[in-house]
Amino acid sequence: MSKKIIITIDGYSSCGKSTLARQLADALGYVYVDSGAMYRAITLYFLRHHVDWTKDAEVKKALARINIEFLYRPEKGVSEIYLNGENVEYIIRDLVVAEKVSEISALREVREFAVEQQRKIGKEKGIVMDGRDIGTVVFPDAELKIFMTADNAVRVERRFKELYQQNPNITIEEVKNNLEMRDYIDTHRPVSPLRKAPDALVLDNTHISCEEQFNIALKWAKERIKN
Repeated sequence: MSKKIIITIDGYSSCGKSTLARQLADALGYVYVDSGAMYRAITLYFLRHHVDWTKDAEVKKALARINIEFLYRPEKGVSEIYLNGENVEYIIRDLVVAEKVSEISALREVREFAVEQQRKIGKEKGIVMDGRDIGTVVFPDAELKIFMTADNAVRVERRFKELYQQNPNITIEEVKNNLEMRDYIDTHRPVSPLRKAPDALVLDNTHISCEEQFNIALKWAKERIKN
């Protein structure tokens, strides 16, 4: 039986991190954990309950009331995220959540809460987790770290197509502004900013297909598992 490893995939918004993470997890028989979904679920809770996230006491009180789980849906063949027992997989993809998630996920208390949950999930290894600080903060000793990037215009187009399905009134300008804002917050926050781990392998998918990037990443994973 081959050894199990931890695979981390970090990078900017709309680089296809979760698509690749799901593909790798499926190919290797690993558990896929969408760390971004965790922050989106926390953001959804804060918005729904009108939590003033500028006040530490309110943030701590809210986090104590949050329970996040990833439950496997056999009929779909995927894991989906549940917030306090409610399936919020699709609600958290809304632009209203996207506009606030970088701001809320930059809070120290929120990141500590999420990192603790993520490390618990990864204890047994055999996981693929994507996010912003997975290879640098959550699992700095992961056997394989991938850092994904793509041209800005390509990222905007991908995100626009994704959001247009849910909201045909959305404009490409709104999407561009949202991505630029998220990039800035993600790379400039004082706690766990988005950056490439020194030992991460860079995967730029601007000019390659989904299948090509999957084959590259799977080759890397198999090499690490073998060694």
